Amino acid sequence: MVTSKGPSFVLSLDFELYWGMRDLVSLDEYRAHLLGAREAIPAMLELFERYGIHATWATVGLLFFESRAELLACLPSTRPRYARRQLCPFEGILSVGKNEREDPFHFAPSLIAQIAATPGQEVATHTFSHYYCLERGQNKAAFRADLLAAISVARRRGIKLSSIVFPRNQCNPAYLPICRELGILAYRGNADSWIYRSRAAEQESSLRRVARFADSYLPLSRASSMGGEYDGQTAGQKAAELPVDVTAGRFLRPFDVRLRSAERLRLLRIQREFEQVVAAGGNYHLWWHPHNFGANLQENLSFLGEIFEHYLYLKQRYGVRTQSMLEVALDSTISPREVHEEHACTA
Repeated sequence: MVTSKGPSFVLSLDFELYWGMRDLVSLDEYRAHLLGAREAIPAMLELFERYGIHATWATVGLLFFESRAELLACLPSTRPRYARRQLCPFEGILSVGKNEREDPFHFAPSLIAQIAATPGQEVATHTFSHYYCLERGQNKAAFRADLLAAISVARRRGIKLSSIVFPRNQCNPAYLPICRELGILAYRGNADSWIYRSRAAEQESSLRRVARFADSYLPLSRASSMGGEYDGQTAGQKAAELPVDVTAGRFLRPFDVRLRSAERLRLLRIQREFEQVVAAGGNYHLWWHPHNFGANLQENLSFLGEIFEHYLYLKQRYGVRTQSMLEVALDSTISPREVHEEHACTA
């Protein structure tokens, strides 16, 4: 049975630390941002609690481990063979530190526990190894093994994974049945715009990157929304089968001192789009990485606080609710009984 219970405000964070940056920048270059992320996460959780905000933390499975020894004992035997070898984290995995205290860039069990203990927060998966689902050399067998490894280590920490965010937003439709089989109920799909459609890295272009940047300040694209009629699809059409596409709406670009004069424009872009989506009965979905707040933390928290104040205004006017990705899938789209019946064997 498909249901619709009104508009929602959805937040998702891609929690990856250096596992998600290793092919882009050296650890020394990004050290300050990663250490800053470890300060940003407790600060964001405090802000979320203050405003009663629910969020999904899509977490790389490799971050769950208490030690390098435990990590090495739990690596999947079937792995991708990327054409670009620098994408594979397993080749240099012996170089990581012994534990979180020695290596705060590759381990984060204490932060995961803090997230899980905070009301309204969903710990989800960003795959086990920050798996690239559209790059040459990956395949279904390796993806399945990777996702199973993520599910296994989360279960050892008492966490059931029900939502997934694909790294680099490389959403591969061929992998959705595997997600469904393994009990994943929700995924973050991409907006239906040429700016945001899934691409492998080698298919990216400077034009798309510039357009995405400009879209944070100017209305170049129209936000997609899962639910309602805002993007021309009903909740029922979007939720034809599990996992449910909890479509991304807007990347929350971090504060940049060089663009300080444009901050008001960036905020108005989000506020206006937010109201348009929820007024039409849709779900507005913001996402970012904790390390995006690793620099200029106070400016980023202040900006986020203004968004939350706008949420409170929209809550009074339109009845918008704050929900995690899992809550959207369960509460707004698929009846709990139907989910239970479909996933009794994987629960």
